[in-house]
Amino acid sequence: MKWRQLSLNKTLIKNECLSGITVALALIPESVAFAFVAGVSPILSLQTAVMVGLIAAIFTGRPGMVSSSTAAIAVVFAALIAQHGLDYLFATVILMGIIQIAIGALKLGKFARIIPYPVMLGFLNGLSVVIFLAQWDQFKINQVTIVNGIETIERVWLPQADLLIMLLFVGLTMLIIYLVPKFTKAIPASLVAIISLTIISIILSRTGYHMQTVQDFAGMELSGGLPRFYLPQVPLNFETLRIIAPYALVGALVGLTEAVLTLQVIDEMTDTRGRTNKECLAQGLANTANGFFGGMGGDAMIGQSIINIKSGGRTRLSAIVAPVTLLVFLMFGSGFVNAIPLAGLVGVMFMVVVGTFEWESLKYGGKIPFQDMIVVITVTVITVVVNLASAVIIGVILSALMFAWEKGKVIYVNIENESDGTRIYKVNGSIFFGSVLNFKDLFDINDDPNQVIIDFKYAKVMDHSAIDAINSIASRYDQVGKSVTLIRLSDECQRLFRNAETITSVKIDHSQSMQSKHRYV
Repeated sequence: MKWRQLSLNKTLIKNECLSGITVALALIPESVAFAFVAGVSPILSLQTAVMVGLIAAIFTGRPGMVSSSTAAIAVVFAALIAQHGLDYLFATVILMGIIQIAIGALKLGKFARIIPYPVMLGFLNGLSVVIFLAQWDQFKINQVTIVNGIETIERVWLPQADLLIMLLFVGLTMLIIYLVPKFTKAIPASLVAIISLTIISIILSRTGYHMQTVQDFAGMELSGGLPRFYLPQVPLNFETLRIIAPYALVGALVGLTEAVLTLQVIDEMTDTRGRTNKECLAQGLANTANGFFGGMGGDAMIGQSIINIKSGGRTRLSAIVAPVTLLVFLMFGSGFVNAIPLAGLVGVMFMVVVGTFEWESLKYGGKIPFQDMIVVITVTVITVVVNLASAVIIGVILSALMFAWEKGKVIYVNIENESDGTRIYKVNGSIFFGSVLNFKDLFDINDDPNQVIIDFKYAKVMDHSAIDAINSIASRYDQVGKSVTLIRLSDECQRLFRNAETITSVKIDHSQSMQSKHRYV
């Protein structure tokens, strides 16, 4: 029995290690590509992948989930980096991590599970559009013009021949990534594409043609090594907080949104359940530490996590092996990064766009509720025009309002007249802020008899708006000399009325429990 258990453990460890190595190979080209989306050195992005991936894997609430630098975070911080530089980026990442830790500590992560699916669709579609639009700046170069002794720099398109060649190589990269999985899935397709394009680039450079490389983009010779502790050189004052706080908050919410979405996907794939609040803490710890080691911030990666699960990764081990393998590459293989052509990275990012966009959503017209399509489109547009976090927040609010509107219409009464002249209104539905207007229209106060009973056996009083509406109806009956009695309220509803006794004049018959008085059954 012990030998069998030992054999199973060896198999598990082997599968976990192989899965982690596969993920690491897939992370290399994407991490480098995310760097030029943000406008930072590729080595910085790779170091981020190591730090965030390792710390998040150790403290994760979802074993098997992979974290790294991501396109979503890169997009959020691109403007900050361009305007204020790297030190402000590092300070922002630290604050972002602290916010995520606070969300996890306060157990607010559970609320992320209420994000509706249409909001998720809009988020993913909007993110893919943002990433797509961000790539086109790589097809431009700086052009210096001098007018009246004043030097100005503007971005212009590459010369026609260079532009066509770059487009050709971008297309070739995408074609390789598309075709490789059809022959083998043992090697990440994006890695095959990057290696192929790099070899072609080296061959062309020896014939006299020079393609744009990562080194051209980064403006520096890349040298890898262990991440080093670094304190951001920013003033500790309110002005700094004013600059970094909006980016930190948006980054924190975007990161946790992607993390929760990834967690839900893995839950479904493995038929298990992760711990959302613990994952928020893990993401926060990873980003806080990453900021102190000069990183660009990151979060969970849906694509790489799926690769890990499908490759056999189920525990923290595979998610730990991935960043450790990446660190080995960073220390001993960084010279390879210098030769990667920019066209290859753009091609990788275009394939990320293709994989991120939910193409099925384009076929949903007429097949899903109209209000859900409105949410998808709204979130997508706001993601592109404003930012990712605002889009998700507005999408959740819009979904809630639409749900309240639809739910508010589902309320009606069955009317019964007793032999003693009493009229009974049997209310069906939920009474809350979205249904109070329809609820008030259900009663014919002027034509009703002097004794009216409202039966709540099949209804639920949800909020203060409902209490106010009931009180308003009772007052109107009282004004015309008629009485109204409420019966068969649930315990929760009765508690609401007891708390509001000082503001309501409604008569409640507490003796009328859910089981009492046969004539009301």
